Parts: sequence; C-alpha cells; structure tokens
Amino acid sequence: MTRAPDFVSLNGPDNVGKTTHLMRLTERWNGLQPLGAVHEHDPEPWARVAAGDYARWWFETSTTVELTELLLAGHTKRAAARESGRMGLLDRGLPMLLAVATATCVVKDGLTVGEAFRTVAGIVRSRAEAPETSILLLPSLDAQRSYAITNAREGRPWTGIYPVYQKTLHAVLLHQADHGLYTAVVDCEGRSLDEVHADVIDHLGLDQLTDGRAQ
Repeated sequence: MTRAPDFVSLNGPDNVGKTTHLMRLTERWNGLQPLGAVHEHDPEPWARVAAGDYARWWFETSTTVELTELLLAGHTKRAAARESGRMGLLDRGLPMLLAVATATCVVKDGLTVGEAFRTVAGIVRSRAEAPETSILLLPSLDAQRSYAITNAREGRPWTGIYPVYQKTLHAVLLHQADHGLYTAVVDCEGRSLDEVHADVIDHLGLDQLTDGRAQ
C-alpha cells in the first residue's frame, strides 16, 4: 500500500501554471484539502506590512530574518489547518517560501545566491516542519529563458526592483533543484498543459494511493 503524504505542494515562479494545476487536482481528488497561500492563514501581520509601502518594506526595510520568520509562521499556521484524514494541498510549499526569502536576500543584501541560500538555511536551522511532497514547475531549465517566458506571460512589463527579483528567483529555484530540495522537478518548456499535469500527477503518486484519501 502507498501511504498518502500529509501535504503536497506545487511550486514555481509566477505564470508557470500553479493555480491551474492546483484547481485541477482539487477537482479530481476529494481527499485533497486546498490550503492556499501562507498569508491567508496569518492575515494580521501581512495586512500590517502591506498597509504602507509594501514593496519598500519587502525589498528595503525588512530584514531577512523578519521576512523569513513571517513566511515560516504563516506556513506553520497553514499546516495546522489541515483536517484529519485529508491531504493538504499547498500553493507554494516550504521550499518555495525559502526560495522567496533567499531571492529577496540576494536583491536586498547584495549576496550571492549561495551566500543567501546559506543565510536563510541558518534562520530555519533544524526546526521541525511537517514533511511534504513538493513539485517544482519550471518554465525552462535555463534561468534566463525561464524568466523570459514568465515575463512574456505577464502581459505587462514588470517595473522597479521586481524584474531583478524575478530573475534572481529563477536562479534560486534552479539552485534549490540542484541541491535536491524538491521531490521532483517538472520542465514545462515546449509542453502542453495536459502533458505537464500528467507529470504532476505521476510525481505526486495520486493514482497509486490506496488509503482512501484520494478519490
């Protein structure tokens, strides 16, 4: 028998198709419990930082420790919302949250990807987090091409610091993938939505679940 994981997550940069695949998974398996994004489970601190100049707080005035801890706190509360006997479906799991913190650290503190990666890992340390099956969706396995694809899909130009952050995020995700932080990596380049979704299902092992949580 294949035991269902407590949590599964879809991860990746903007415009890679996470929302579409999350919706498809929810529609197909009743045993999945969509838990959404971290800010939905810890709204007060997120509303507080968003009340002013959100971009300035994110990229200038917040510290890497503050941002990382805020992301982790939301993730912990989100995990606690999982109902017994159901599999939590996460919009950006723990590895992706750490990627966000790492990319922000690079942009804000002028560190290399490797240095920022180690900085964020030091903040997380050995704290216990619920295990998850994490799938990383990438527009391309080349960081520059990956960014170009998502930028073109945005429909309007990114401005300010955001393009630099997005380019850095793509590099961080590939760095994480090289270090085995995701259960599986799906290369979406040149592939249809259905082909990618079939890969997602295969990597999550949902068709093989036999403990009654997937239907």
